[in-house]
Amino acid sequence: MRVNVGQAKTDLSKLLARVEAGLPVEIARDGVPVARLVPITEGERPGARFVAARGALAGSILVGDDFEFTEAELDELLDADP
Repeated sequence: MRVNVGQAKTDLSKLLARVEAGLPVEIARDGVPVARLVPITEGERPGARFVAARGALAGSILVGDDFEFTEAELDELLDADP
């Protein structure tokens, strides 16, 4: 299904219901698709890719002596449940 921006703003709740039912929705500007609403897959959550990459840049980033958090505090922040 494709809708223009104005209709998407008016019918957002209805469009989200379609997406929740597994039906993607394209949003267009003047008939040209610019975005797609799709359901989030099971287990996917915002920031999951970031957390999964933890340690990937170890040794590549230098932190100044005046940095506000200790390593333990950063670990606690990253380990916290959202």
